[in-house]
Amino acid sequence: MKAADIRAKYLAFFQSRGHAVIPAAPIIPPDDPTTLFTSSGMQQLVPYLKGEDHPMGTRLVNSQPSFRAEDIEEVGDNRHTCMFEMLGNWSLGDYFKKDQLAWVWEFFTNELGLDKSRLYITVFAGDAGVEEDQAAIKVWQEILGDSNSAQPGEKGFDPKTKIYTYASNWWSRSGGPDKMPVGEIGGPDSEIFFDFGESHNFHAQSVWADELCHVNCDCGRFLEIGNSVFMQYEKTDDGMVPLPAQNVDFGGGFGRIVAAVADSPDVFTTDIFEPTIKSIEKITGKKYSGEFMPAMRVIADHLRAAVFMAAQGLTPSNKLQGYVMRRLLRRAAVRARTLGGDTKEIFLASVPSIIEFYSQASFINSEVEQKIIGVISEELDKFTKVLEKGSRAINKLGEDQITEQIAFDLYQSMGFPFEITKELVEAKGVTLDESKFNQLLSAHKDSSRTSSAGMFKGGLADSSEITTQYHTTTHILHQALIDVLGDEVTQAGSNISAHRLRFDYTYSGKPTEEERTKIQDLINQKISEDLPVHKTIQDKQDALDSGARAFFVEKYPERVTVYTIGLDEKEDWYSKELCGGPHVARTGEIGEIKITKDENLGSGKRRIYAELT
Repeated sequence: MKAADIRAKYLAFFQSRGHAVIPAAPIIPPDDPTTLFTSSGMQQLVPYLKGEDHPMGTRLVNSQPSFRAEDIEEVGDNRHTCMFEMLGNWSLGDYFKKDQLAWVWEFFTNELGLDKSRLYITVFAGDAGVEEDQAAIKVWQEILGDSNSAQPGEKGFDPKTKIYTYASNWWSRSGGPDKMPVGEIGGPDSEIFFDFGESHNFHAQSVWADELCHVNCDCGRFLEIGNSVFMQYEKTDDGMVPLPAQNVDFGGGFGRIVAAVADSPDVFTTDIFEPTIKSIEKITGKKYSGEFMPAMRVIADHLRAAVFMAAQGLTPSNKLQGYVMRRLLRRAAVRARTLGGDTKEIFLASVPSIIEFYSQASFINSEVEQKIIGVISEELDKFTKVLEKGSRAINKLGEDQITEQIAFDLYQSMGFPFEITKELVEAKGVTLDESKFNQLLSAHKDSSRTSSAGMFKGGLADSSEITTQYHTTTHILHQALIDVLGDEVTQAGSNISAHRLRFDYTYSGKPTEEERTKIQDLINQKISEDLPVHKTIQDKQDALDSGARAFFVEKYPERVTVYTIGLDEKEDWYSKELCGGPHVARTGEIGEIKITKDENLGSGKRRIYAELT
């Protein structure tokens, strides 16, 4: 069964059970200032999981391309990727454990034909005063047979036992029940694992060989293919209390599900990655086996992520998402060097197959292929210059001057990879301690996290007062830009922190100082008029026909939330946009805005910054 067939089966399965298919969110979220990337399918649904009405109803399903920067260093084994696709279905106060667990079991066993004897279940064991999830255990006993009793997972694995309990089977954005602050929502979850069997000898060959193997072991034998999260509690001063509406949030790693159906413990051997791996093999003359496998996995995963980012208009840089994109491409380029062959040839030959696979799912527009190739090619040229500059710097040093600190300084100042520094200094007879380098890197990351004031805390949309003010201001700013500069202006991205708003827009010229003053005055005029902000739910086409604007219009479902700023939402309005972010009730709540900077990004794009005075 092909990967595309599995995706289609999943969407059709839940559609037949009353779920509306919602479009995938962009990989770089336009309305969430708390995170760099879309890291899960539920990210765009946070307001609705907290109680807002979703325009498409209470049963939703989709497949969401996602990226998690924290997993970059994990890539290289048989199952970890930092770029992945997540199959998801949600119940917003509708069905709960009985229907969800029965349906996901039916999908895996009947629709995909997975062997029931190779599937194992984990549930919440209880922790920090919250009881074991007996309700989920009871549902699983009804599905699997009453004779199946739940056993503590950490005590080992018995093929005859199907249900295991773990304290880690809990979800909240803060962690376990004891880590949740008052007001936080969370709940137990139930995971399904596929067993690849003993024949692969995973455990004996892993770093966990001396530990007890169990269903949730990291040796690679058991692969989690689905997780049903039951958000049913709110933390209060008196402990956990049930939420008035109890939600289901299911996530299934698409690549892992495809691997299970193919009975292949290596996700990189599935048809998701096969064309990319074959391109690498052809150009390098190396086979995907043995010592070459980790490098090829890194290239395939990182290049796929970079393609998605470039397709959304991102370019490599030294800041925020652009920095992560640069890190991916350069990390992949370092691995390509170890394989031989021309790095640029390897990359550019692989891009078309990635675009083809994901354009069929409508995640990437195939028309941007040449643009993507251009972005990647330009970054590789820049990296070549970095390698030349870094190599010259190292060659000037004496043996006694080369330290882990020097390696870190080269990495920090110009992005010169430690692996290449190590390779070059070994030719001088110097051995660097990678653990010492990593300590310096870790200390730097901790410092960076502290200085960021918690801006990116996991992708759960920030709705604090100041970010809500800034978010509404972007709507007014967008219309003001059009009023002053003309209809050529369109939104090209935005980012909000607690300190400022940033708005990207298309414009071929350069606004004059007079025009910038007019834009600022117009924004503050609309704020001072204390205009009401109306929220309505409409058919998407009706909203667009009424004049509503939309950034990534194709990413909105057929029923949409529309925010209109003006005295009357139908006749007398100033701004009207499709949006899912938080907004003030009236513009007078915002306060005076000052434009602090307007800069050229190239390719007909500009970036404007503004802040509250």
